[in-house]
Amino acid sequence: MADPREAGAETPPGPSGLSALPGEAAEEPAPQGSVLLVGGNEVKSRAVVKYSSAPPRAAFARLEEKTDLKLPPANWLRESAKLGPAGTTILGNSKRSKPFSSFGMAYDFIDSVGNDVDVVSDSENIKKLLKIPYSKSHVSMAVHRIGRTLLLDELDIQELFMRSSQTGDWTWLKEFYQRLIDQKWQRKKKSKEHWYQKAILSKFLYYSINGDGAAQPVPSAAEPGVPPSPDQTHDDTEGASWPAPFEMPSSVSDDPSASNQGLKNDFVRNILWTFEDIHMLVGSNMPIFGGGRYPAVSLRLRDNNKPINVLTGIDYWLDNLICNVPELVMCFHVNGIVQKYEMIKTEEIPNLENSNFSTKVIKDIAQNILSFLKSNCTKEGHTYWLFKASGSDIVKLYDLTTLCEETEDKYQNPFTVPVAILLYKVACNMMMKKNQNKKHYGTIRTLLLNCLKLLDKGRHPQIIASANYMLSELFQLDEPKKEDNSDSPLNENSDESYSEEEEEMPDSDENGSYGSTSDPPDDKKAVAVIKSVGELSVPEKYKSIHQIRGVLSLQTSCYLKEVQLLPFVFIKSLIERLDTETGQPSCAFPVCHDTEERCRLVLSYVLEGLKSVDSSIKKESDLPAADPSTPIPLKYEDESSSGGPECLEKQMALFLDKMGSLQKGRCSTQSGMTPGSWQHKMKLQLILKSSKAYYVLSDAAMSLRKYGRALRYIKLALQSHDTYCCLCTHMLSEVLLFLSQYLTLCGDIQLMLAQNANNRAAYLEEFNYQTKEDQEILHSLHRESSCQGFAWATDLSTDLECQLAVSCKCYEAANEILLFSDLKSQNPEHHVQVLKRMGNIRNEIGVFYMNQAAAIQTERAVNKSVSAAEQQLWKKSFSCFEKGIHNFESIDDATNAALLLCNTGRLMRICAQAHGVTAIATGGEDARREFSPEEALYYNKAIDYYLKALRSLGTRDVHPAVWDSVSWELSTTYFTMATLQQDYAPLSRKAQEQVEKEVSEAMMKSLKYCDVDTASARQPLCQYRAATIHHRLASMYHSCLRNQVGDEHLRKQHRVLADLHYGKAVKLFQLLKDAPCELLRVQLERVAFAEFQMASQNSSAGKLKTLSGALDIMMKTERAFQLMRKELAGEGDQSKSDESASAPDPSAASLPREEVVKLLSIFESRLAFLLLQSIKLLSSAKKKVSHSEDEEGQLKTNKQMYSQLLRATANQHATLLERIDVILHLMGQLSAGKEASEATPPPP
Repeated sequence: MADPREAGAETPPGPSGLSALPGEAAEEPAPQGSVLLVGGNEVKSRAVVKYSSAPPRAAFARLEEKTDLKLPPANWLRESAKLGPAGTTILGNSKRSKPFSSFGMAYDFIDSVGNDVDVVSDSENIKKLLKIPYSKSHVSMAVHRIGRTLLLDELDIQELFMRSSQTGDWTWLKEFYQRLIDQKWQRKKKSKEHWYQKAILSKFLYYSINGDGAAQPVPSAAEPGVPPSPDQTHDDTEGASWPAPFEMPSSVSDDPSASNQGLKNDFVRNILWTFEDIHMLVGSNMPIFGGGRYPAVSLRLRDNNKPINVLTGIDYWLDNLICNVPELVMCFHVNGIVQKYEMIKTEEIPNLENSNFSTKVIKDIAQNILSFLKSNCTKEGHTYWLFKASGSDIVKLYDLTTLCEETEDKYQNPFTVPVAILLYKVACNMMMKKNQNKKHYGTIRTLLLNCLKLLDKGRHPQIIASANYMLSELFQLDEPKKEDNSDSPLNENSDESYSEEEEEMPDSDENGSYGSTSDPPDDKKAVAVIKSVGELSVPEKYKSIHQIRGVLSLQTSCYLKEVQLLPFVFIKSLIERLDTETGQPSCAFPVCHDTEERCRLVLSYVLEGLKSVDSSIKKESDLPAADPSTPIPLKYEDESSSGGPECLEKQMALFLDKMGSLQKGRCSTQSGMTPGSWQHKMKLQLILKSSKAYYVLSDAAMSLRKYGRALRYIKLALQSHDTYCCLCTHMLSEVLLFLSQYLTLCGDIQLMLAQNANNRAAYLEEFNYQTKEDQEILHSLHRESSCQGFAWATDLSTDLECQLAVSCKCYEAANEILLFSDLKSQNPEHHVQVLKRMGNIRNEIGVFYMNQAAAIQTERAVNKSVSAAEQQLWKKSFSCFEKGIHNFESIDDATNAALLLCNTGRLMRICAQAHGVTAIATGGEDARREFSPEEALYYNKAIDYYLKALRSLGTRDVHPAVWDSVSWELSTTYFTMATLQQDYAPLSRKAQEQVEKEVSEAMMKSLKYCDVDTASARQPLCQYRAATIHHRLASMYHSCLRNQVGDEHLRKQHRVLADLHYGKAVKLFQLLKDAPCELLRVQLERVAFAEFQMASQNSSAGKLKTLSGALDIMMKTERAFQLMRKELAGEGDQSKSDESASAPDPSAASLPREEVVKLLSIFESRLAFLLLQSIKLLSSAKKKVSHSEDEEGQLKTNKQMYSQLLRATANQHATLLERIDVILHLMGQLSAGKEASEATPPPP
């Protein structure tokens, strides 16, 4: 059966208008608004039934005239489907309206509390408030504030004081009342007339539903309708109407009779009523009749001798308005004898004779009272007392919580715990809303903090722990699980809310005397005072300082369900702070300055929750003895249903055993908590929350480069998680994901500590520091576990290799968790990140071992062979690189895979260099060695890895920087191998021609991967490398040409290749500004190549032409000498400045003077030789008839230059700079002479 408490379960019992058509069906119309026009004043009213337990409406029977109502009908006080529970409540023999009725209603309609409605109360309380200006009777109500909602309950002072005399409770209130309000208070009993009128009304209703109009007396011996004596009635009602002090929900007895003292919703219907701009949720028990001509009417009994007064008219009008009933049927009687019936429309009630009132005034009264209460009842969790004495015009508002706190035990206030429970439930409800906006987080925080302020830590640990947990959850609010709402049964014991309201005089107050009309002697205790009830009729007299949305809620009491701890999902957000000015929690969600402050607030709430849980765990000696007659429940589970978690637990145990973290007795708690208890469940949630908070703190410290602090926080996170695993009986995959994230971050921290070893002392100080809060949380964790499951991951080691190994182990553990828990497919991004980190750390470890091997190689320069330790380091490094490459290839990370392949190639080159050093040591320092096969093997392996790296990238566009780096390393490897083969040719194994071919091929491949065209920081290096390669190839072909004998075609080919490579080398060296020596050397080799060609020539013309070309080459060395002169001049200026400076600049580059002097001497000698040979050839040609004037000028110039050169070389005291200046001068003369000869036209 569907839950009738759903919104709109019963539509309003009246039609949308205020009149009904005859013969209309008894169907209830849709919930529509109704606009009343009364006395020229427009009042807007709309009612929507939120819940109804009323039976289908039955048509009432018109009683025959002269029917005697004093005689009881046969069905009197018996259950009736037509009348429902209303008939049994007329005499008041059921429980009176309990002081917690509004709380019960709030529990049933928790969504409306705090924001959607303004007031929650019984309809009788609302009517009593709205009649304050017209009535002289007393008003005594308890007011509580929950968010924007006010909860109103009748505060029966007479019953409280009677209870105080029996139990001692409320003594402080009785003393306060007698001191300030009524010193001579005494109880007044209800009159016999009161009970007579009650009985007449009850009999009338039963006659109306019986329909036969006949009085059928019942036997007097079994007559249930005899009203009990006033004393007896009082005794029956006093004991049950006010509940015993509220206990923890879990301690409420399962006995149905115990529900009488609980919070229960016994109203027939709950209606969301909008009155003007005020929204109200009203609980009502008024019977509604219908059928035939009257689809919905209310039925009233009136004494024909007593005219209807204003109070009765307002009472009838409000009841019909709240229940949306369009008409009122009144039956008039005289001394119990029916006289007549009268039909009155609801909108006509305010204009009845002797009952005329303004609906607009009623509206103003409602708005003023709501404004007054909202403006002054500002503290959530406080109990306010709205009091007006009989016959007085003054209304006062007291803060009973403040008065109660002046006593020894503030928990004497029975409202304290119900208010706290309601605050807690409203906060739970708001947190369970899926689309909850963050702007409501402040309200949730305020509700929970006020709840915690009201509760005693020793009496209510479960709610305190849960509230603190929810406060911590405000940081990471996600979609929580939906709480199951079970149906709340409604029985026949309804509250008395259908009553006759007559004009009450002070001496006819049914609850006793509530003080005289005189003003009280002291008003200092009152929070606020309405000096005259007439002020309530003034429009906007008490305008609220808060925005009034006008929701006046009248709710029914609801049975308090046992508080359940809600499992909320984690989220990241902020915790609010208390308002320092008022001392009350601020509803505005505070902004924390940084992540650490935010997480510290979370941990403070977690700590309070853990303290509450720990304090509630009973020791083994405190536990009750087992009952032999009570079987011990055994929890059997279907293996098929629990196979998933059980499998995870087994895999987790295997994983911990593999990591060396498995401990004996791991799944048993040391504190003695019972698995499945609320302490066990709550502590699991709190511990998991603390681990998340510490993880966030560690991540924040990591971003700030506070690696010692980050390691301390991640250690606490792992200790919390380890404790969680010890307590958890069903491992969840989400929890394993958290562990994988923790271990990943721990690996990052260990890696950063390894890379920043210089600050190890500061990191150690950060790591050892611990706050008091952290110590207390750790103490709570140690109550359950040793917290040593992941100690291996959080040690701050001073050994670099150990830190790198721990980091790698953390990543491997994180990856293994993802694999065995099937989280790999559910969290692909995290899995990719873990594999990237695994590849990176293996690269770091591989580089570490590789550098160690290179250091050993450097130290063993004179050793005879490669040591075993060195070979072991090669194997470790290669293994790490290979695993790292596999990690990156598995996630298609081509760039990082290429980098690791490049590092593997570098390792192969180091191996090759080690074998090269061994070959030198074997042959002796002065012995000539050959390029060994081992070197060739490792260089070829290096080349293979570099080529794999390029293939992994595919094209340069994928990652230009990595592509250029790999290409450069590949070019270097080819060049090194070719250079070693060229300098240390393995002629014992290969022929000269084969060696030259391999060198040429290697050099050309090196050129292929040497990018000289792309502008980059490496471009000068590439240009230098390419120039050097061309120079070496030219030198090799030059050497082949000198040593070649026989094959003229091959000689010609070598001659052409040598000239080609010399030219390319010169062009590339000319582009560089820091290679003048290399440029000069290449030019000198070109001159030597020309001299070698000239030696094989026979004709003078040919030799002269070759000499002219050689001199042209000499002239092209002018740039090299200019660069040398500039460098030497700069060094001179630097030496002068260094004399006054403290120290020279080591970064300043200088020319190799010895090499410059050597090259300069060779240049001078070769220039002198060329000039001399040129002079000889020109002189011999002068004797010929065909001798031209150009040749004459050239001969003269050459002689002058030769003479100057001889004089310059003869000066032994000339400086290097002076010698270069002479060369530059000669170059200028030679160039000028050539230009002059070219400008002279040939003879005719």
